[in-house]
Amino acid sequence: MYYATKIKMEPGCHNSGSLLEIDSVYIEGCSKPGFFKKADLYDFLKKNPGTIKVKIWPYPHVTPAISGAGEKYVRSSPNYYTHDNLLDLPRE
Repeated sequence: MYYATKIKMEPGCHNSGSLLEIDSVYIEGCSKPGFFKKADLYDFLKKNPGTIKVKIWPYPHVTPAISGAGEKYVRSSPNYYTHDNLLDLPRE
């Protein structure tokens, strides 16, 4: 299992609450841990669903999504939180 452990936001968007403004996500548990662009994670998850979880309880899966403008991004599977768990990860 791979885990998302931190996020990097687009320049000027460090405090944003929008998933679309996430630039990249740090993934651990793979052979080369590091930051991966959201579009690359989207492509990976389309081929390998259910392989990445957010490393915050309740450990939801990271899932691929497409914005209304056709932008590839990732989000966590819905749970009882009112916002996405990815946005609770530490930011760089």
